[in-house]
Amino acid sequence: MSRIGKQPVSLPQGVSAVYKNAVVEVKGPKGTLRRSLPPEILVEVRDGEIRVNRPSDSKRHRSFHGLVRNLIANMVQGVSTGFSRVLEINGVGYRAKVQGRSLELNLGYSNPVQFPLRDGVEASVEKNTTITLSGIDKELIGQAAADIRSLRPPEPYKGKGIKYAEERIVRKAGKSSK
Repeated sequence: MSRIGKQPVSLPQGVSAVYKNAVVEVKGPKGTLRRSLPPEILVEVRDGEIRVNRPSDSKRHRSFHGLVRNLIANMVQGVSTGFSRVLEINGVGYRAKVQGRSLELNLGYSNPVQFPLRDGVEASVEKNTTITLSGIDKELIGQAAADIRSLRPPEPYKGKGIKYAEERIVRKAGKSSK
């Protein structure tokens, strides 16, 4: 039995869930999320919690068991508290600012880079070098953060670029002269 999959997902106050036709819908104070799930995985909602079960011990069912439970847990957390991801910009002259529904990033290229924000992703910039992405869908927030980071990944010699706040850049020594 999957250690993750057999744990129930408790619904906090103000959050409701409905499972119908292999689609789970979770409503909470921050919004509503819907996701289609593999139809063979059994999901039941009752008594303020969600339980995920699998019909057999086949490899496919075992692999989906923990995944489906974590996807549902992320949906519940998203509609109740939300998710955020912090990015830091390092480099001389590198900065960011929010303009409407897009980020304008000066990253050492000849022109500023315009990064449009998807629906469900909110961005704020502090001190021109710290970008905070927030929203209710963990997958959208993570993908947006990865896309922004890929515009100028951190390099190992001077550490210039965009990195996650918790990321540690392994630095390399430069050329040594004789």
